[in-house]
Amino acid sequence: MDDQTKLEIEAAAFRRLQQHLMQDRTDVQNIDMMNLAGFCRNCLSRWYQEAANERGIEMTKDEARETYYGMTMAEWKANYQTDASPEKQEAFKTAFAENVGKA
Repeated sequence: MDDQTKLEIEAAAFRRLQQHLMQDRTDVQNIDMMNLAGFCRNCLSRWYQEAANERGIEMTKDEARETYYGMTMAEWKANYQTDASPEKQEAFKTAFAENVGKA
């Protein structure tokens, strides 16, 4: 497989993951993803921001989230986010520290 084809396939897989998380499975909460997998939608938007910044494209955290989510974080939270139990919140602290770093 040539490099361009590989790049296109990787991009298509990323777009499909984004669709899955942003349209098909809005019921899955970020906190559950982070606690189980060590990443969530916010991580994906941060990685998007980092990739843009590495290429000299200025992008803030909020801009990256809006690009990835297709809406502002306030809109996402109002439409899809549910309250997390104290147990999930405690597990999140550990998962965040292990996978992202200290808050």
